[in-house]
Amino acid sequence: MARRERVLRMSVEQPLWRALAGYRVLTMLYAVGFFATAYDGFARPWVAVVYYCVLFVWTVATLPRVANAASCTRGFLAVDLAIALTGIMLTTVADSHVRIQSGGPTLPSIWTAGSVLAFAIKGGWRWAAFASTAVAVTNLVERGTPARDTVHNVVLVWVASIAIGYVVEVARASERTLARALEIEAATRERERLARDIHDSVLQVLAMVQRRGAVIGGEAAELGRMAGEQEVALRTLVSGGLVPVSRVSRDAADGAVVYAVDEPAPEESEPEGPLDLRALLAPFAAARVNLAEPGAPVVLPAPAARELAAAVGAALDNVRRHAGDDARAWILVEDELDAVVVTVRDDGPGIPEGRLAQAEGEGRLGVAQSIRGRLRDLGGGAELISTPGQGTEVELTVPKEKNVQRGKAGSR
Repeated sequence: MARRERVLRMSVEQPLWRALAGYRVLTMLYAVGFFATAYDGFARPWVAVVYYCVLFVWTVATLPRVANAASCTRGFLAVDLAIALTGIMLTTVADSHVRIQSGGPTLPSIWTAGSVLAFAIKGGWRWAAFASTAVAVTNLVERGTPARDTVHNVVLVWVASIAIGYVVEVARASERTLARALEIEAATRERERLARDIHDSVLQVLAMVQRRGAVIGGEAAELGRMAGEQEVALRTLVSGGLVPVSRVSRDAADGAVVYAVDEPAPEESEPEGPLDLRALLAPFAAARVNLAEPGAPVVLPAPAARELAAAVGAALDNVRRHAGDDARAWILVEDELDAVVVTVRDDGPGIPEGRLAQAEGEGRLGVAQSIRGRLRDLGGGAELISTPGQGTEVELTVPKEKNVQRGKAGSR
């Protein structure tokens, strides 16, 4: 049966990279525009013109570099920070001393913060602290004296960049945690599906071989004993299982990556459209199994109909196994307004109180997985009522609306 694998990518930092790219372009244009309005006040405007030409080309050419964490390499960050620091120091050459002392902006102006933010998003708060400290020292050297405005701007950039770097680190840790949780969920769902399939086939056969071998005796008894040992081992493996180690993308910009296994794809020969549940339940009718169904078709999406029929089959298997071949069973199908309800009732000895919990603890997952697990995956439920000496009744409910929506989504 064909298998499908879907990849879930989660990244909360990718929007930060897009925002950073936009910030760099806008602040570059702001710095150039501010210089254009104050051109006459510069002592050596040609120095500023040359620097802004370099800044414009660098900002536009390196936009792909700030698209994600993989492209934003350490070498790029070093050159980017060097251009920002160079622009700050060139302010003393291009601008007049009076304007500098009166609090005039540096040549790169607030574009410098973009370089610091790139450090924060790439490497976290430690990288942000390094870059913002370098900018702070360069600004103080350029001013010559620690003026109030200069100190205010330096502290603002320092605190903001470190805070953003810390938030990015927390976001990455959250992504890894969520990825792990999703993978555990996917692995658990796959293990439960395998448990249902194995219980419906392999485990039933092994149990039958064990019983028949004990009755026949001789070499068959030994064969039955070995089948019983293998049944116990297989139940333990199915009920326990292993959860694979979480896999995370090497490209941090892609965020955490989880490979989640979907339900098996339907066979090409199987119909993709809705199915009449009555057609799937008809083979269960026998001399000791009475089937009561509506006169009109009971339509459900193919996956839901097959799973519900399999759950009914698992319930009948339990009747034959625990109530004996002479037990009678009744299947009642009810097509209600918002749900399909199938009730399986027998006249067997019933189930003692606490037996289901004990069986699940021993790895016998017939009710837990083959019945309740299937209905849970369909958004429904299974209610089991049993009174010792009066038989057992299993009521299976599948909501229509949720499964019709699933069927429409699967057919696209």
